[in-house]
Amino acid sequence: MAKNFIVETSARHVHVTQEHLEVLFGKGASLTHKKDLSQPGQFAAEERVTVVGPKKELANVSILGPVRPATQVELSATDARSIGIAAPIRESGDVAGSGACKIVGPCGEVEISEGVIVAKRHIHLTPADAEELEVKDKDVVWVKLETEGRKAILGDVVVRVSDKFARAMHIDTDESNAVCASGKLMGEIVKI
Repeated sequence: MAKNFIVETSARHVHVTQEHLEVLFGKGASLTHKKDLSQPGQFAAEERVTVVGPKKELANVSILGPVRPATQVELSATDARSIGIAAPIRESGDVAGSGACKIVGPCGEVEISEGVIVAKRHIHLTPADAEELEVKDKDVVWVKLETEGRKAILGDVVVRVSDKFARAMHIDTDESNAVCASGKLMGEIVKI
């Protein structure tokens, strides 16, 4: 088996609680499945929101499902700066002391005092994948990307291991643009 993995671009998106979903889209609202994502059980929803910062707003931002225990907004560093939010680089779910924003839907709006982050680049692996790649959960590795004219080695990549994952690395749009990613991009863990 090849020791590489697909590298996917994760664009700006929002995860919401059921309570916030109902504020934004109305009592009894549920997320409408649009398309499956690479991680099992995860999907892009039809519902969209506007993320409002102190300087400006980002309209038409995707919500990813299913609903979560906490509302979280994941932006690129460029997005966050452009709307005036100081968003730290964090792993998903690590939102203590992170950026604040307003989220606006067709039926209401929600102010979150924390929850806006720039997602730390990461690799999702099953336990078998981790064993094959000789890494473990929470390891921080370097990954080589082979793109035409923009080859790169990215550091600070967190390994996340669970039997609920599918083998894939996620980078944000800033990182994807920096390496001119297009089509199917593969990554490989390298020793530096």
